Amino acid sequence: MSEFIRIGQIVGAFGLKGEVKVDTLTDFDQRFQKGSRVRLKGDWATIESVRIHKGRPLVKFAGVDDASAAESLRWQYLEAPALAPEALEDDEYLVDDLVGMKVVTVEGEELGLVDKVLSYPAHDILQVGDLLIPLVKEFVKEVDLEGEIIRVQLIPGMRGEA
Repeated sequence: MSEFIRIGQIVGAFGLKGEVKVDTLTDFDQRFQKGSRVRLKGDWATIESVRIHKGRPLVKFAGVDDASAAESLRWQYLEAPALAPEALEDDEYLVDDLVGMKVVTVEGEELGLVDKVLSYPAHDILQVGDLLIPLVKEFVKEVDLEGEIIRVQLIPGMRGEA
């Protein structure tokens, strides 16, 4: 696992006082709190303030005090230490934990390894080769992190068969 993970991308400046608009790449909003430190362009940056505007965080970093300085950060990624959040529920997993896990049907048929986890508004989707499996209880019956196996229940049509 990488030492740092991407938690957001700066998509532009906002206003005249150095705030930036951030597209979040994490489900853990606590990573964007006043006083938090994140990696920006390979160096540590301290978050001075955060507010939400149209569903997107507006972040003000210490030392970024005008629109021109904020605009120079456009398209930069924000990173945080790749530490597991302390309070994951039983049915919550980190994407990095699922990628590379073996996927088998409840009948024991091996389908392959998880290539990536696609994030969609309704739910995430496991990509196993050309097969897309919604990451919901109806299809994903068990995630065994220690055994690195995901057991799934497919329905007719999921494999593209007629």
